[in-house]
Amino acid sequence: MKKFLALLLSLTMVMVMLASCGGGSNEGSGEGGGEGAIKVGLITLHDENSTYDLNFLNGFQEACEKTGVEPIIKKNVPEGQECYDEAMDLVDQGCKLIFSDSFGHQDFMLQAAKEASDVQFVSCTGDKALVAGVDNYHNAFASIYEGRYLAGVAAGMKLKELQDAGKLKGDKPKMGYVGAFTYAEVVSGYTSFYLGAKSIVPDVTMDVTFTGSWYDETAEKEGANKLIQGGCDLISQHADSMGAPTACEEAGIPDVSYNGSTKSAAPNTYIISSRINWAPFYEYAITAVQNGESFDTNWTGTIDTDSVQLTELNEDVAAEGTADKLEEVKAGLKDGSIHVFDTSTFTVKGEKLDSYKADVEADEKYEHETEVISDGYFHESEYRSAPYFDLQIDGINLLDTAF
Repeated sequence: MKKFLALLLSLTMVMVMLASCGGGSNEGSGEGGGEGAIKVGLITLHDENSTYDLNFLNGFQEACEKTGVEPIIKKNVPEGQECYDEAMDLVDQGCKLIFSDSFGHQDFMLQAAKEASDVQFVSCTGDKALVAGVDNYHNAFASIYEGRYLAGVAAGMKLKELQDAGKLKGDKPKMGYVGAFTYAEVVSGYTSFYLGAKSIVPDVTMDVTFTGSWYDETAEKEGANKLIQGGCDLISQHADSMGAPTACEEAGIPDVSYNGSTKSAAPNTYIISSRINWAPFYEYAITAVQNGESFDTNWTGTIDTDSVQLTELNEDVAAEGTADKLEEVKAGLKDGSIHVFDTSTFTVKGEKLDSYKADVEADEKYEHETEVISDGYFHESEYRSAPYFDLQIDGINLLDTAF
């Protein structure tokens, strides 16, 4: 009897050890995914400390939980060969679908796609899928210029409030903008934000400075301070740290953020933020792979797909009537009565544009080959998901162009 009990105890211990070894975890793996669930990977440039990457991570986790797949996440992956290495590691781990979140990842994702033809790769914000000729390589973006325009409307409402109260620093309203690079994506973003504000305060101008980095808290804070010292009444950004919002809070200058609320860091100055909600696209792509179906080579999310969002308005800082105005403008964007890049609302070197060819194909020729103005407006993100608006319009002053 004692021998039998000893043998039973030994067998029980072995079973416990085997159970603890089975289903081991990978570094960066998230929750979700039952037995037999497909694996889906995400490569991010930074981690949760970056508002940009956090936005991707939150949407990814939401979509993975909803679709029941097993997520594997690789964070802090540079825009270099490391991206290819991590992508191929995800392939080796059994991922059937792999996303990356940074523009600079795309060449390395494309390299991996060519070598792992049975896996689907998506370079979010990339611009080469339409010309790459690789069936398992995709791009995705959203019409975030509409969200930035709405955020600009909120900024314009605040500027008008300051103007009516005689609290502007100068004779006319002036905004500042901290940008990362001089890419079309950033140009499209700051221009749509400016045009949103201009729809409320027609005499507004805007200074733009660049940091040369998507995430550099020191440089972003220094940039915001430079703009504030230059007489700007309100600051916005296309950069991913708390640098600019912190500078605004310290100086008491209204702030419009990007990719998510910064109210916790700037409760007395933060107004609102626009962001891309990536969850609808993740869910769409994941479901297609689960069902063995193809999905768009080049996908553009919109307000209608809930891919373009505004965070909760900070009523304590926003001007009175802002919420109602935002709903009015949002309805106009949805029904087509308002176009962000309406050519009657801006000029370039004093001239209205009736025609413009943009570099849409994004191949090695770098040619402006596609006519994008018709029906009285610039058709952004319609011929390709990634932005291609690269015009320098009147009223926006670039303080530096090194990046």
